[in-house]
Amino acid sequence: MDFSQPVGENYANPKTCFFHVLFKAAGLVMYILSALFFDSFVIIFVVTVVLAALDFWVVKNSSARMNKKDSWLFWWTLYLNAAAWVILGIFSVIRFEADYVLVVAVCASLSIVNIVGFTKCRKGYSNPYSDAKKQIQGFACQAIASHFTSTIRSALSAV
Repeated sequence: MDFSQPVGENYANPKTCFFHVLFKAAGLVMYILSALFFDSFVIIFVVTVVLAALDFWVVKNSSARMNKKDSWLFWWTLYLNAAAWVILGIFSVIRFEADYVLVVAVCASLSIVNIVGFTKCRKGYSNPYSDAKKQIQGFACQAIASHFTSTIRSALSAV
C-alpha cells in the first residue's frame, strides 16, 4: 500500500464511500457506547435507529460509478455491519435485554435487507415490476383475443 497517496484517492466516489462507512460505524458506536452517556433507552433507540436508517438510505441511493476499490469497501462493510448487528443481538439475548434486542433487530433487518437487495441485483435477478408488466400485457392480449374470438363467433352465428 502506498502511504503517499491521499486516503480518498482511487475511489470513484470518495464522499459516498465516506458516508457509507460513517453511518454504519456511527450506528454501531452509538449502540455500543450509549450506556456510558445516556440513561434513557428512548434516546438510545431513536438515535441508533435513525443512524441505521440513514445508512440504509445512503446504501440504497448510492448509485455512483464503482471501481474495484469501491466495490470491495461496499461489500465488506455491508457484510461486516450485518454480522456485527447479529453478534450484538446474540449478546442482548444472552443478557436478557429484550428492549435492546428490539434495537438490534431493526438495525440488523435494515442491513440484511440491503444485502439481499444488492445480492439480487448483482446476480441479475429480474425486476419484479417488469415481470408484473409482462403478466399484465399477457392478460390484456388474452382478454382482447378472447373478446375478438367471441365477436367473430357471434357474427358468424348470425349469418
